[in-house]
Amino acid sequence: MKPASFEYVRPETLNDAVRALDHDDAKIIAGGQSLVPMMNFRLVQPERLVDINRIEALTPIVQTDSGVRVGALTRHVEAECHPLLKEHFPIISEAMACVAHVAIRNRGTIAGSLCHADPSAEWPLLLIVLNGEIEILGGAGSRMVTPNEFFLAPLMTEIAETELVTGVHFPLPPFSCGMAFEEVSWRAGDFAVVAAAALVSIKRDRFAEVRLALGGVFDTPVRATALEEGLVGQSANLDEIEAVVSLAAKDLEPNDDPHASAGYRLSLVPVLARRVLARALERAAS
Repeated sequence: MKPASFEYVRPETLNDAVRALDHDDAKIIAGGQSLVPMMNFRLVQPERLVDINRIEALTPIVQTDSGVRVGALTRHVEAECHPLLKEHFPIISEAMACVAHVAIRNRGTIAGSLCHADPSAEWPLLLIVLNGEIEILGGAGSRMVTPNEFFLAPLMTEIAETELVTGVHFPLPPFSCGMAFEEVSWRAGDFAVVAAAALVSIKRDRFAEVRLALGGVFDTPVRATALEEGLVGQSANLDEIEAVVSLAAKDLEPNDDPHASAGYRLSLVPVLARRVLARALERAAS
């Protein structure tokens, strides 16, 4: 199959992109790793395709006063290797190694992954665990949204059709913290059956902050708040993690699908939670 005919627009500025999106049926293309296959199978048939690859304002990764801003056109492979992200957020490099295959990591973008909003994808999970925010631009100007505001359901976000993601802001992580990411998939390169990401901060040999995010177990990525609250203030050791790890699956109700049953997904949650929390704790201690 090949895509239906469409109008192709290639703006060079953000203002031109916003104007190009002011259309009854326009889609943005950057890496095209999700959009192009859907167009080829005619699952989507946009009348206008807006190629944003020439917009230089969407490419930089820069340090800000409060953290790091990652441009929307950042490719997965660039995020995996960038020294600024490796220094402050090593979990990003760890997660990017799990994204699909090399060819897709070379072309796929952070904004494309976020806007596709697959609940098993790596970038939405990273955004949740790192307390990131999404920068969105439209005709009314620029705005910032949290992941909980942005992700509504599988493959559904709150971004308007006339808006585009311009970047992601990650605040600097807490002092003396460790991070870890792990996922289970049937084959290398597949979307995760379940994924887990953790951030652990230690102060005076106690858990000062704990974040555990899970993907593939709900309509959107979620934080395991019951487990987090159970660890904060406790002695920073593996026994404390073991005592509360079952809380990672509290209130989760995943669906059965062709890839895995709900029961299997639930059985994976405490296993992955234990692994990433233990590894994050070890890295925080060192």
